[in-house]
Amino acid sequence: MSAQQIRAPRGTHDVLGDQAAARARVEERARALLEGAGYERIETPTFEATELFARGVGASTDIVQKEMYTFVDGSGRSLTLRPEGTAPVCRAYVEHGMHKLRQPVKLWYLSSFFRYERAQAGRQRQFWQVGAEALGADDPAVDAESIVLLARLLEELGVGETRLRLSSLGGPAARAEYRAHLQEHLRAHEDRLAEEVRERIELNPLRAFDSEHPGTRAVMQSAPRLLDHLSPEDAEHFAEVRALLEEAGVAYELDPTLVRGLDYYTRTVFELTSDALGAQSGVGGGGRYDGLVAELGGPPTPGMGWAAGIERILLAGRAPAAGTAAIDLYVAFERGLDEGPPEGGRVGVRAGAVSPDGEPAATVGARSTEGEPGERGAAEGSARSGEHAPAERGAEPKAHGSAARNNPRRAAFRILHEARAAGLAAQMELGGRSLKNQLAHAARLGARYVAIVGAGGAAEETALKDMQARTQQEIPTETVVHAVLRGLRDL
Repeated sequence: MSAQQIRAPRGTHDVLGDQAAARARVEERARALLEGAGYERIETPTFEATELFARGVGASTDIVQKEMYTFVDGSGRSLTLRPEGTAPVCRAYVEHGMHKLRQPVKLWYLSSFFRYERAQAGRQRQFWQVGAEALGADDPAVDAESIVLLARLLEELGVGETRLRLSSLGGPAARAEYRAHLQEHLRAHEDRLAEEVRERIELNPLRAFDSEHPGTRAVMQSAPRLLDHLSPEDAEHFAEVRALLEEAGVAYELDPTLVRGLDYYTRTVFELTSDALGAQSGVGGGGRYDGLVAELGGPPTPGMGWAAGIERILLAGRAPAAGTAAIDLYVAFERGLDEGPPEGGRVGVRAGAVSPDGEPAATVGARSTEGEPGERGAAEGSARSGEHAPAERGAEPKAHGSAARNNPRRAAFRILHEARAAGLAAQMELGGRSLKNQLAHAARLGARYVAIVGAGGAAEETALKDMQARTQQEIPTETVVHAVLRGLRDL
């Protein structure tokens, strides 16, 4: 009876083949765009002190109350798998004294995050985000640049039907005043609100704008709007952000009901959506968080940033998969030449013999001896002793050992090693294929050259095929790497 199969946990998935290539393309585009704009890569630990998120994200948020993966380690400390990226980046900013650097400090990341929520298309319990944070400047141009960078990234990745929703939450004073007005409105209609919203009237009344409850949504239609309560300074800041976006040709929709799900946001908030995703249309978003660094024990420091879900981008976009890496050389070999008895000896292969995979085997005459076990060990040791760090393409390859000259498989392995040491992208036959299928496999890989070791009936002889020029030449096995290097230089 076979053992029960173990599957990936619900809300997680394996990233395979083409999916990994598409993700690599997203990372490549993000790196080029963000580092070109002065952002440097940062990666924070997968888990942090639970207090970081309770203080930074907000104790009343859904993330902290319902969605965090929290555990107690062997020392009794409460730790949490990171549910978002901004608080860890701000923790690192404080911990490493980045406020002493030239401001603003611009950082970007592409990392995995964890939230316990209902798994659905594009929303997983382990998910990946690309994000960018700019700390140390309150200039409206920082806000506008940040928004434009995300919009451009999504455009480059083929995310269609996008809309930019934009609003401002104002500063602490304006929001405190507005909060009182909103609480008064909610209490007046408390009987029509969802239970969850009623419980949050005192803690976080703004979250009522995110409710899907029909009665709550009807009540919020007549709720006061925060944009009407901005201070003159906050209104001026928001007006300049909008003007800069217009200068950049970025269209936006003012949405006074827009509330991000994290408590640290101040002033500018935004979200980019894609109608291609249907009801769950959010792709990425963010905003300004001018009080977060101080909340985490650092000096008063303004900040602005965003994050976008990789899974959401790939669902909504047409990000081209990263191309398969070019193969300079594929090393094939005549099967059967080195498959003699363990003690060595001459082995004949009949014309018309059939290989194990059903393909006709090549007709080969005399077979070389493989040698005694002690000789094989010496040959393998010789191959291992030749290992060294990869060199620049064109490095001088070493000569073949005697055992490799008598054994096509070992000769092929030696060529593989020499080719990689010389800077070539090389692969070797490892699947037990017939020669015909080896050549077909090399063609599928897009190999420029194929070396067929033992093509003349002995391991010292190799047929080198130029797959593009469709030419073939018979050369000594020990000169294969030289020939490939010469051919590539002549392109």
